Amino acid sequence: MPLEAGLLEILACPACHAPLREAAATEAGGASGGTAELLCTGDGCGLAYPVRDGIPVLLVDEARRPA
Repeated sequence: MPLEAGLLEILACPACHAPLREAAATEAGGASGGTAELLCTGDGCGLAYPVRDGIPVLLVDEARRPA
């Protein structure tokens, strides 16, 4: 389920405060097969935050580092 555009506009990476973009885990290289993620667009950060049941989990401890 895609996030609302208005919500995505105000969300930022908790680690570096860069904007986030929505992507499927398969696009981001994840193995969970289609689970949505929010990807940090910041240079040098690139954390991928999971979206569970339509709710972004913006915790650095829950984020996945890109491969």
